[in-house]
Amino acid sequence: MAEKKPEAGDGEAPPKKKPKLLLFIIIGVLVLVIAGGVGGYLILKKKPVAEDEEGDEVAVEESSRKKRDLDTPPVFVKLEPFTVKLQTEQQEAYIQATPELRVYDAPVADRVKQYTPEIRHQVLLLISGKKASELSTPQGVQQLSNEIRSQINLIIDGPKTVPKSRGKAAAPAAPSDPNAPPGPDDSVQAVLFTSFIIQ
Repeated sequence: MAEKKPEAGDGEAPPKKKPKLLLFIIIGVLVLVIAGGVGGYLILKKKPVAEDEEGDEVAVEESSRKKRDLDTPPVFVKLEPFTVKLQTEQQEAYIQATPELRVYDAPVADRVKQYTPEIRHQVLLLISGKKASELSTPQGVQQLSNEIRSQINLIIDGPKTVPKSRGKAAAPAAPSDPNAPPGPDDSVQAVLFTSFIIQ
């Protein structure tokens, strides 16, 4: 009897495909990890969103102002002197004042120069509505300074609006209290008088 010769495939193990399969699995996992990292970065980088009254998502506007570095020197804009007749009490009185504006940054200083005629007009109206007795105390001068700051911010920045809330449209905010400190994003941070004479 003749012995059967074992065939090549019977006694030997089939060729191993596990290293190739393992290589494909590792490459697939790496591709998924990289794609997930890129996707996560893009999602986190995206602007925050809010919903408007119809439920549509709208991007929330981020503050356009950067936080000021404490080492940055302040920027001042000097206005031309004002000479204004005050409201009559007992006798005529005039005021001569030279205000300087401490502004947020250099671009705001350029905007102040663009709006100078309107700013001067509004400041003249504010001062001419005062009485000498109202401006004879430090508190009165500070009150005038705050009112001028508030009025100039209204001219440069426009009226502030209250953000939309669900079911309501954006509306103009109430005029700010002139005695309140300036907001961090207000264009004019302070009005300082370098000369203030009442005659």
